[in-house]
Amino acid sequence: MKPESKNNNIEFFKEIEVKRPSDIIITQVKNLISSGKLKPGVKLPSERILSERFGVSRGYVREAIKKLEFYGILKTLPQKGTIVASLGVKALEGLIANILNIEGTDFESLMEVRAILEIQSARLAAERATEDDLSDIVKTHNDFKNEIEEGRSGLEEDHLFHLKIAEASKNKVLGSLIGLITPDIIALSRKEIEVSVAREQVTLIEHEKIIEGIRLREPERAASMMKEHMAKARERRVAHLRKNKNTRRSV
Repeated sequence: MKPESKNNNIEFFKEIEVKRPSDIIITQVKNLISSGKLKPGVKLPSERILSERFGVSRGYVREAIKKLEFYGILKTLPQKGTIVASLGVKALEGLIANILNIEGTDFESLMEVRAILEIQSARLAAERATEDDLSDIVKTHNDFKNEIEEGRSGLEEDHLFHLKIAEASKNKVLGSLIGLITPDIIALSRKEIEVSVAREQVTLIEHEKIIEGIRLREPERAASMMKEHMAKARERRVAHLRKNKNTRRSV
């Protein structure tokens, strides 16, 4: 049996992109709007019914609906449920395409926006956090630490840590924006970079510095520590991508 040739046309093949269930749900909504089956004003089934129909957890359905609500594609009305917004079909299609495109391909832009939001979130949390807020932040950090020590990704716990800081900022718009983009950034990062206890220990130390700034009520210190955390997260991803690129070249 001949050894595999180095010139095997591997550059013609593209990596398969595994989509998140929430993105698949968003795509279905787009197709239903485009086909006219979902018209403006039409009420959607409940989260429970949709999750059963899609065969996914209610969390994914809730995530998709939350994103579509944020961009004005869906509206949840008291005692009426969730309906399709009264926008033109082309406008709705464009908005949905933008949601999927920015989360799927423009990772660097997401990282830049996330850094701006997270830094301000930490600054405000140091000014406004209550003792209960601080306890929640510390708890999610400890939960993340336990997951890492058990060799798991800690994806959900990492997200919750940042979300609790956003909640402590007492700025609901800031919290909503972070809640929308952070899960996808963390998920993409975790998908690309396998769990490393040594590396995650560095992340834990970064988290602890942020907590300390909030606990001491030092806004600029908390913001500085969050800025460092965001910069280090980006550096880790760039180093990983560079390593993978060099590995592929040597094959």
